[in-house]
Amino acid sequence: MADVALGIDIGGSGIKAALVDVGDGALATERVRLATPQPATPEAVARTVAEVVAEVRASAPDRLPVAIGATFPAVVLDGVTMSAANVDDAWIGEAAEARLSDALGERVHLLNDADAAGLAEVGFGAARHVRGVVLVLTLGTGVGSALFVDGMLVPNTELGHLEFRGHAPVEGWVSDRARREEDLSWKRWTARLDAYLRYLTGLFSPDLIVLGGGVSKRFEDKIAERLDVGVPVTAAALRNEAGIVGAAWQAHRLR
Repeated sequence: MADVALGIDIGGSGIKAALVDVGDGALATERVRLATPQPATPEAVARTVAEVVAEVRASAPDRLPVAIGATFPAVVLDGVTMSAANVDDAWIGEAAEARLSDALGERVHLLNDADAAGLAEVGFGAARHVRGVVLVLTLGTGVGSALFVDGMLVPNTELGHLEFRGHAPVEGWVSDRARREEDLSWKRWTARLDAYLRYLTGLFSPDLIVLGGGVSKRFEDKIAERLDVGVPVTAAALRNEAGIVGAAWQAHRLR
C-alpha cells in the first residue's frame, strides 16, 4: 500500500480534505468538501473540519491513522494564527493547531495556505526539480505567495499584502477577484499582473514564477503571451488540489 497522509484545506468559502499518496502527490480518495461556516469562528470551523475528516475516514478505514496536515488563510507561527483572511477575526492569536488537533483527537500540522500550495508545486508540480529561487503565487479572492530557495520554503511571505502603486494591499488591485468585480478585460488585468510580477522580480530575482489559483486554467490562452517579466512564468500544475497535497506532504515529512 502506498504511503498516504491526510490533507485539509481550510478556506473562506470551503473546507476540503482527502487522503494523498505522498509518493506522487495524487489524491488517494475522493475529495470531500463542506461549506465554511459563517461566521467562520474557531469553534465553528473546528467542528466542520471534524465533519469533513470523518467523511474521509469513513471512505478509507483501512488506511488510517495517518499524518494530518491542514492549511489556513493566515500567517502561522508555531501553530498560532497571527492574521485572518476571509475568516473571523477571532482566529488572530488563536492556538489554531492545538484547536484542530483537539477537534480530531490527533496531531495536526498547520501551515499557511499559499505555502502549502507552493510545497505541492515544488514537490510534485510545475516547480519540481527547479533549483534557485522559485516564487509561487495563488491568484483568487486574494493573492497568496510561497517563496523557495533551492527547494526550501521561506514561510509566511504574504506578498499579496504589499503596497504597490498606492494599492495597499496590492491583492485588492491584482487578484482574480479584482478582475471580476471591476469587470476588467483579460488584457487590462494582465497588464496589472505584469507590472506586479516585474516588481516582485526586482525584489527577489526568481528563477521561476508559478501562477496558481483560479486564473491558472486560463494561463495559456489569456495570460502567457501578455507577460513580459524577464524570467520564466508558468501555470501551476495541481490547481485546486494543491493545498490538500501540500498539507499532506508536509505532515508526512514532519511525522
